[in-house]
Amino acid sequence: MSDEKRLKIAIQKSGRLADMSIQLLEKCGISLAKSRDQLLCRAQNFPLDIFLVRDDDIPAFLATDVCQLGILGQNGLLEKQALGNGKFAGLRQLLPLGYGKCRLSIAVPHDFDYQSISSLKGKVIATSYKGLLAQYLADHKIDADIVTMQGAVEVAPRTHLADVICDLVSTGSTLASNGLVEKDIILESQAVLVSNQIDDPDIAALAEKVTSRIKAVLRAENSRYIMLNSPIDSLDAIKAVLPGSQSPTVMPLQGRDDMVAVHAVCEEGVFWDTMEDLKANGANSILVVPIEKMLD
Repeated sequence: MSDEKRLKIAIQKSGRLADMSIQLLEKCGISLAKSRDQLLCRAQNFPLDIFLVRDDDIPAFLATDVCQLGILGQNGLLEKQALGNGKFAGLRQLLPLGYGKCRLSIAVPHDFDYQSISSLKGKVIATSYKGLLAQYLADHKIDADIVTMQGAVEVAPRTHLADVICDLVSTGSTLASNGLVEKDIILESQAVLVSNQIDDPDIAALAEKVTSRIKAVLRAENSRYIMLNSPIDSLDAIKAVLPGSQSPTVMPLQGRDDMVAVHAVCEEGVFWDTMEDLKANGANSILVVPIEKMLD
């Protein structure tokens, strides 16, 4: 039996968050078996085991050191930390991952006279996020009753279980279909990479390698490589237009004394108006291409 040390990471077993987490790991060069009917999935070319579990269970897998890394919604982690009596206090958010975005919000019926958070005094609020809601109310010195529901929170006002709700919102269509209006946002959430306290130096090194690869993938996805030709006398103006570029590469063009080639990595959005601004400042032959991998 091999005594190879292996890093363990927990991700959601199904749904969009699961698919995007698997895609992220594969972009990091980690080859995975595609079976989803089992708890454990072993990487084929990296010492990594993936546990496919319920999102709510991921913090417990980390807190008990069954896994050392996890990918889950920030809202789920913070809710567990709010309710966990210190059990999950040692879990650290390493990276926001940019997907699975949603928000935890207060929503009220159309006929509810909502002026500010003080309008919730003495009201009944239905939620699946009792810990985060209780913290929010306490921070604003609001005395209200909390009714905990596991799913279908949006029906609570119609069934007279609560006056208003606190629930996750993505597009807002579910709220609208239930006659609710979003008001205060308690938390802006997205998928995050989370770690426990890793004591084994070999496992810590593996975790750092995976984290570094994820950072490189995310940076590449948010960056573009721009190539263009610029008149020499317009070079400063064109450098000023390039979004998020620190030190573009400038090279002479063969047979042209008045033009140079400019290559730059731009770590901000490159939109049509950016390209039009470049052209207005004298640039031509503008090419914008995606970057597959980028490692500092």
